[in-house]
Amino acid sequence: MITRLSQLFLRTLRDDPADAEVPSHKLLVRAGYVRRIAPGVYSWLPLGLRVLREVERVVREEMNAIGAQEILLPALLPREPYESTKRWTEYGDALFRLKDRKGADYLLGPTHEELFALMVKGEYNSYKDLPVMLYQIQTKYRDEERPRAGILRGREFVMKDSYSFDLDDDGLEKSYHAHREAYQRIFARLSVKYVIVAATSGAMGGSASEEFLAESPVGEDTYVRCVESGYAANVEAVVTPAPAPLPVDGLPDAVVHDTPDTPTIATLVEWANGALGREVIAADTLKNILVKLRYPDGKTELLGIGVPGDREIDEKRLGASVEPAEFELITEADFAANPFLAKGYVGPKALLDNGIRYLVDPRVVTGTSWITGADAPGKHVVGLVAGRDFTPDGTIEAAEVRDGDPSPDGAGPLVAARGIEIGHIFQLGYKYTDTFNVDVLGENGKPVRLIQGSYGVGVSRLVAVIAEQQHDEKGLRWPAEVAPFDVHVVIANKDDAARAGAESLAAELDAAGLSVVLDDRKASPGVKFKDSELIGVPLVVVVGRGWAEGNAEIRDRFTGESVEVPGSEVVARVQALRAS
Repeated sequence: MITRLSQLFLRTLRDDPADAEVPSHKLLVRAGYVRRIAPGVYSWLPLGLRVLREVERVVREEMNAIGAQEILLPALLPREPYESTKRWTEYGDALFRLKDRKGADYLLGPTHEELFALMVKGEYNSYKDLPVMLYQIQTKYRDEERPRAGILRGREFVMKDSYSFDLDDDGLEKSYHAHREAYQRIFARLSVKYVIVAATSGAMGGSASEEFLAESPVGEDTYVRCVESGYAANVEAVVTPAPAPLPVDGLPDAVVHDTPDTPTIATLVEWANGALGREVIAADTLKNILVKLRYPDGKTELLGIGVPGDREIDEKRLGASVEPAEFELITEADFAANPFLAKGYVGPKALLDNGIRYLVDPRVVTGTSWITGADAPGKHVVGLVAGRDFTPDGTIEAAEVRDGDPSPDGAGPLVAARGIEIGHIFQLGYKYTDTFNVDVLGENGKPVRLIQGSYGVGVSRLVAVIAEQQHDEKGLRWPAEVAPFDVHVVIANKDDAARAGAESLAAELDAAGLSVVLDDRKASPGVKFKDSELIGVPLVVVVGRGWAEGNAEIRDRFTGESVEVPGSEVVARVQALRAS
């Protein structure tokens, strides 16, 4: 069936939408693929839906190829299973919660680990039924605080989530790697450039976890890699190599100094270089940050964090380290309620003496000497030695990771880059099957607790990712695997012969099994050409002045090359180009 632009529900725009920040958002709206309904909520118009369905098709084919079976669970879910796993509260404000007319609590599903575990529990009871992999492609909901970048980060999105259930660790390992390899095939078919990085499990729980990040300067995720070894990790998962402890014997005693007007690291370093008679840099200072943790049960805790003064706190790393608690910087009211905290001059001693848990960066090892707050306004202590003058309660990964930091595997320096999360795989272990007692009878007749894996792909996000990676200054450039059409036929001349020729070529292309969109609108050739570039179908056949000699032009949207060929050769040339 030929799709005619004169009849297609489509309106292209010449100007970028006012709220668009990234190329994919601008182009998908301008080209008529999606339309904004509310913050983080978008409608899929005919062109966008065609691409979305093509991405779904690729994902579905590769999931089926590893033996996974597709089902579909509801998005409206009861509270009880999520209460059992504590995620009703652990998800925090990101969860859409609602009540029915009888006052019962429900949520809009952000992910379905609980429901899949309960389903397997209800259906299977023998080791002979295992292993099993189930998946769905379904709309999910998360109440993002700052939905942005169009469909890259929305409140409603389409996701493929799959779950494996095995009898033992070896089975989980096989299921995990089957998904890992399936994801690599999916992203290769979609022409997405990506990296696989070590990651944290977050609210999902579990042990081993990896993210698939699409390479993009507009990505919200920072990852690092070591060129020498191939090590790669999301910054939340980077483990800081701790230096070897140093001897404390013979180190000079700590001395408190008057340091008026030095509440910042910069002012402290300036004072030290003038007062101590030696060069002091920010890395010689110990910066102490105070945060308030709020746990899912409502309890709160003050936490002190010590990091080298040349490092900033990375909120994502800190957030991952304190999960499931949420954190915020302490306020003036907190300082007033805890007078032993001298704002701008907080040191380890007052924290430890007053029962405030104090965690430090892994670089703060025994024998390291620091300039830090002396717990009194206008005073700092010089030469405070870890392991001699103070002993922290532990370490925390909260400081920023920078270019040049040593790789955790010791192979070389780290290089930072940005990416967009497109997939995440987890070895969940027994978190959910323990909660719901998901057992089957083993070969020996005794109960066996099933072990679970969880695997997600952002299907609707992939549409934006492809647009982000595959565009130019003129518009979108869809890979053949997911393009809304195989070929875009443009009538570029008003005479009847050109129109009849274009209709004939479109029919031949359609008969050859290619999906065709025909621009039969009564618009100028310039408008049609601009729209063809904006819409981004990979191959464009132009029927214009050359048709008087029986020729048509074939344009390659990716290479920008064009070639004039006889009308009789158009179908064969299009097929050859599409296959190349």
